[in-house]
This record gives sequence, structure tokens and C-alpha cells, in this order.
Amino acid sequence: MSQEYMDQMDQESEDSNEIRPTFYIGQHDSTRSETLTDLQYGQVLNAGHETARLMNLQFSFVTTPITNENFHQRVVELVKTSLSDARYKEKAGSILDPVVPPLTPEDTTLFPGTYTSGLVAYSSPWIDLCSPNHVISSISRQVLNLEVAYANFCGVRSIIIPGPREDSIKTGNGQGVAQYARAIQESFSIGTRVSFIIHIPMYREPGLEDKVPLLSTLDGDANQVPVAGQEIDIFSSWDSWHTIRSVCEYDIRLFVALKVPRVLPEKQLQTRWFSEPLQYLTFGPQTFQTNKAGHPSLSRYHQDMIFTYMRLKNAPYFLLCDVGPELHADTNPKEITSAEFPTLTEAAAQQTANGGGKLKSQGQNAYSAYLRHLERQQTPLSDLEQTTLTNFQDWLQSPLQPLSDNLESVTYEVFEGDPVKYFQYEMAIAAALRDWASEGKPTSSPSGEVVIAVAGSGRGPLVTRALRASESTGVPVRVWAVEKNPNAYVYLLRQNQREWGGRVTVVKTDMRAWKGPILSDSSSSTGPVHGKVDILVSELLGSFGDNELSPECLDGIQHVLAPDFGISIPASYTAHVSPISTPRIHADIKQRAASSLSSDAFDTPWVVRLFALDFVAERVPDRPRFQQAWEFAHPLPQATMDAMEARRAGGVAGGGGGSMAGAVGANDHNARHCHLTFVCRTRGVVHGLAGYFESVLYAPSGTTNGTGDEGREHGEVAPEKIELSTLPDMIDRKSKDMISWFPIFFPLKVRLFQKNILY
Repeated sequence: MSQEYMDQMDQESEDSNEIRPTFYIGQHDSTRSETLTDLQYGQVLNAGHETARLMNLQFSFVTTPITNENFHQRVVELVKTSLSDARYKEKAGSILDPVVPPLTPEDTTLFPGTYTSGLVAYSSPWIDLCSPNHVISSISRQVLNLEVAYANFCGVRSIIIPGPREDSIKTGNGQGVAQYARAIQESFSIGTRVSFIIHIPMYREPGLEDKVPLLSTLDGDANQVPVAGQEIDIFSSWDSWHTIRSVCEYDIRLFVALKVPRVLPEKQLQTRWFSEPLQYLTFGPQTFQTNKAGHPSLSRYHQDMIFTYMRLKNAPYFLLCDVGPELHADTNPKEITSAEFPTLTEAAAQQTANGGGKLKSQGQNAYSAYLRHLERQQTPLSDLEQTTLTNFQDWLQSPLQPLSDNLESVTYEVFEGDPVKYFQYEMAIAAALRDWASEGKPTSSPSGEVVIAVAGSGRGPLVTRALRASESTGVPVRVWAVEKNPNAYVYLLRQNQREWGGRVTVVKTDMRAWKGPILSDSSSSTGPVHGKVDILVSELLGSFGDNELSPECLDGIQHVLAPDFGISIPASYTAHVSPISTPRIHADIKQRAASSLSSDAFDTPWVVRLFALDFVAERVPDRPRFQQAWEFAHPLPQATMDAMEARRAGGVAGGGGGSMAGAVGANDHNARHCHLTFVCRTRGVVHGLAGYFESVLYAPSGTTNGTGDEGREHGEVAPEKIELSTLPDMIDRKSKDMISWFPIFFPLKVRLFQKNILY
């Protein structure tokens, strides 16, 4: 039935250099009560050799129950007896607490073996940790602990635990889910070497519920008749998950297996789950629809969601539930011969003997074949996704401190690997040179060249771009490279010899102490004569714009900028924030904060390529998702510079003073604060603020605050501002594919839970 998909995949042409995320597909049978034998395990996995790939590989892993039906019946009898005792024999003031007996060889067929570490354990779906009946909840908790302890002993690496059947919002209180969460937390101390995966639906879609009867059905008083026609709260399932992982304190061994519904919910819920620690996406037969050929398929919305989730660095695996293949007990297993497992040479010979046709496999699973088909339909990973971007997903980095630290060459090299940023800088310098020449501005050089100073040159990429801009515009320049790092200074001197032809003057000094270009090396007592700079270029911007002290550094060197016509590149930059939910990063920071080496983890702003996140704020009129916090502009007005110098010298009335560190309030003009209001329509949790920036490198003549009305006479098209942006909704328009700056993340030590907004 599935050969059509396999033939189509074989016919699809694929570039050998194209890399796509890999699908790992597992099989789960909810009716299975015994661990697979080695032969059955091999049948499900289809051997797993390269020949199996030629013969249509089915599954990569399989689940196994920990206990069997014999154990189930023993527990059922214990529940019945205990409930009877609780009703008729309980003494006043006592609480009946029955004890589940230990496991016996008759209670399980899971034993340590060759394939045990490759199995995924599935705990008993009939226990009810949420039951309001103490007897049932206590026995359920003991069963879970017994299974976890035994699976941990056998060498199983992960255990899937069915999630709560009902959510707090439906039952009217959080007791049941809280009991469940407490039981999971207790299991972590028992299963010390396993990961716990909570199997829970994306939302409570009718028909997606577990059909296995719970122990609670034995308690007639606890049975409730479900009310039909109730409105579905699509976030109630996520509420339960949030309670569980909060009680477990975001343990890094806790994951979620998400049941994918037939009808996908709105994007807000899809992105919410995207930010969670997804281990599995699970699909049952009801999730699929049937195509015209009679084969299972998924809707375009499901495909888009899968392709998005597979871009995660730790992409989820797939778990097909109750879709076959049917396995029979091997009471009389036949002898396995080498003919059933041909070598590659033998498989190729068989293929030739069949007239060049494809090898046909018996019993190929239609659902796994369809997922293999989807695997080929993904957009190939770009070069950056294959290396830089994927590796840096949600990886915490301390912000650079280039003013206090001397950066290493490899750090500069990473920056220089982004051509977009330096292309934008080159365009900005070229536009400034064209405007300078067309407007006939006087230069600061006696010989008529435009004087350019690159402040904080590093290894010199901006110096190279300045020289290129001069060549492309035909405007002669004189370039000065100012760098405080003594090691980078050596490299700059070498670059000037080998690449720049001695056209650059390299100066080793802190830019704030630089007195400007030397016009004449006078031997008089007054010393050298220093001139001014026409265009000041710097790349001191940080992930939040100003967090690498760009304002303070550029203030300190502005005294060398020509007072009437001097240009600063960048001209301005703005910082923007948005509240986000990012459980993976919160768990990472929480773990760091618990260690003595990073006790200040929650007080540190982290540079991180945010990926597995949910923007909790909505786009509404007057309340955008990303809001501006503040702005800095250069050069500063002369009045501000004069006031700053007066404060630094202590010459203001009263003898100076001020709150900002560094020279009695001389930096007060750079103080910023803001108060922002965001609208969150759906309930969720905020783990911190994501910070971004935008920068106007240069606004060519004819532009005015973005309106561009000047210079449009006679049908002229006004030039656009040359900008950089890391804002998710603006980066493609202003600086597409730029990777020099990752966002900054300000974590919250105390998480914020926002409720629904009703209209």
C-alpha cells in the first residue's frame, strides 16, 4: 500500500550537497503488554542495516511496557481489596495506605539485554495519579515508582509517562494535576539515569483521549459522566504541563511528548509548544487523512508545523501510535538464514535480476513511508544553518566587554564572517563620501582628502571597507585606524604593509585618549599639531545597541570630530524589547544559578540566538510586539559636550556631582529609562525580556526622519537610509541574513504568569 511513496522518493532527484533534518521514527502499540523479543524487535526496526534502507527502513526505535497484564491484575485486586477495607474497616483518624508488593519475574518481560538501552519504556497507562481517592492515588504512585526503579535498573534511557486525563480548569481545582506533578518529581530521585517524557495532547481534541480504563473506574463514587458540548479551552493542556514542570523546577531531564491532533489549533498554541522541551511528536491513525490514492497523509498545516519544528537544534522525534505493524508471537521461530539479510552486493544483484526495478519490501508501514516522504520534502538547510546558526541555537554567551578586555583573533574572525554588516557599512561610507563631494564640504586634511578614522579597528575589516568606498566613489581619503588592543595593533600594522599599501596610519591608543590626526610633527615646544576627523566610523554596537559602551566611547572621541560637518557612522541606534517564554533557557540558567560558579546567572544579561521561544505579546494598535526602550544619537550637540566637560572638570555650580559612575556625573546624559506596556491575549509564562537593536548608519542627503520628502524634485527618488536591524520583523527588510549580533536576553528570577485578557 505504501510502495507509491517509496517509488516517489526514489524518483526524486537530490543534490548530494543538500542536507535536511533527519526524521527518527518510532513505533508504539498501546495494546502491547509484553516486551518484544529480539526477533520481533528486529522485525519492527527492519534490521537497521544499509540493506534495510534499500528495502524501505520502517522504524528507528520502539516502545516497551515495563510491566505486563499479570502485574496489572495483581494491582487491580489490591485496589478492590483496599477500597473495600477503606469503606468498612477504616478506624477513625487513620488513613489506609496499602502497599504494592515488589515485582516478580511473572510481572515483567523486560530484562537487561543487548537492545534494552535502545528501547523507550512506556509506563502503565491505567494508573491514576490524579485520583481524589487516596487509595487509588497512593497505589498509582507506588506502581510508577516500581516501574521507574526497575526500568532504571535494566538500563532504559527514557520513560514515557501518560499525562493527566483532565486539566485543572476542567475539574475546577488543581489538586489532581498537583498530585500528578508531585509524583513525577518524586520519580526523579528514583530514576537517576533516565529522562522523563510526559505524553500529553496539544489540546483536548475530542477523540484524542486515552482509551485504557483507569484504576479509578473501580471506585464507583469517583466516576463522572462527561458533559457533551462543552467549549474546548485549547490552553488547558499546556496549563497542566506548566504545572508539572514548575513543580519539578524545570528539571533538565523532563521533556514532553506531544499528541498531534487532527485539527491543528491557532498559531499561538503551536508556537507555545515550539518553545517547550519537545522530545516526541506523536501521531495516531486519527491524525492522518486519506488521499485520493487511499494512502495516509497529513494536511498542509501539519506539514508546515513539522517542517518548522524540525529546524530546532534538538529536533523532536516522531512516534507513530497504533499504526502497526502487527506482530505475532514467535512460539516456533523459524531459523534465520543469511538469505533474509543480503549484503549490499547481493541486494544489487537481486535488483538487477528484477530488471532494474526497486526492491519490494513486505509489510512496509504506510504511515512511516509517508513520513519518510515528508523528510525529503523539507527545505534543505542553508550553509549557515548547517554550521553557525544551528550550533548557536539557545546557547548562552556572556556579552563581550571589548573596552575592558583585549579580544582574541578568533573572536574578531567570527565577526568578520558576516558579509552583510560590512557591506552595509561600506554603503554608508560611500554614501557619506558622495554627499561630501557633491555638497563641496571642506575637508580636515590640508591636501584635500576626506579624513576617516575607524575607532576600534580590531583586525581592520572596516578599514578595508573605507578604502573600497573611496575607490568606488572616486573620493580621495586619508584613513586612520585607532585600536587599543596591543595584539590587534600588530596585526593592523601587518595589514597596512600587505593589504593596504601603507595608505593607513595605525595608532595604538584608547580612542577616548586620542588627540586626533597629526597634521605636522613640529619640533617646537608646543609639540605636534593635531587636526580633526571628517567621518568617524565604529562598530561598537552590542546586542542591545549600547551594552558594549558605544555611547561612552563615542562621546570620548567626539572631540576629534570636525564640529561643523563631521559625520558619525553609526548616526543613531535604538534598543527594543519584548517579553518571551523560553523554558529551555530558563532551565539552563536555573541550573547555572544552582552552581557556585554561576550564582549570578539570573543577574546576567545573556547573548543568545533565541530560537525555541514564544513571543507572548500580541500585535495590537499602539502596543506592538517589539517596543522601543530608548535611543542614542551621534554626534552630540555641542551644548551637551560642553556640559559634560564642565562636570568632568568639577566646574559646575556646587562643585559637580552626579549619580553615574565615572567623573562626577559626566555621563548623566547617557542615562535612560523606560516604562512599556505589552498586551498578552492568551495566558502563559514570561521567563525574561528579549532585547534587540536597530541602527541608522547613515542617512544620505534627501532623507529626513524616514519621510524622504526632501530631494524629490523633478521626480527624483529619495535615497533610503542605510540601516542595521536585529528585530525579527525588520531584519529581512533592513539587513537580511546578518548574523553578527544575536539578541540579548534579560532573565527574570521570578517568572511572570499572565492570564487571559477578556474583551
